[in-house]
Amino acid sequence: QVQLVESGGGLVQTGGALRLSCAVSGRSSSMLSMGWFRQRPGREREFVASVSWSGRSTYYEDSVKGRFTASKDDAASAAYLQMNNLKLEDTAIYYCAAAEGGLMVPTTDPAYWGQGTQVTVSS
Repeated sequence: QVQLVESGGGLVQTGGALRLSCAVSGRSSSMLSMGWFRQRPGREREFVASVSWSGRSTYYEDSVKGRFTASKDDAASAAYLQMNNLKLEDTAIYYCAAAEGGLMVPTTDPAYWGQGTQVTVSS
């Protein structure tokens, strides 16, 4: 069974940056595509970004392209989401997710989820 634990959330001003981490335990992350989803206030959870099992491919939701970077480090059993130039509308609970192989896309139904970490962007 895979366990995912997010960290790195917090309060940041607009234009600032945060780096979310997702610690993977229970098995190696090497065959897992890692993804990030978020749930903004009053909205359903939505896909944000992902990195393929190999780490060589990524996929981003349009509003975060050029600002967010998804990556993974299998040696550290971790995944990351570097978030730059944060905007008010990025305020959300961010969830780490994992799926078997391939590259997670918005229609993927991940098998594993973390508990979420709050990101709040203030003006």
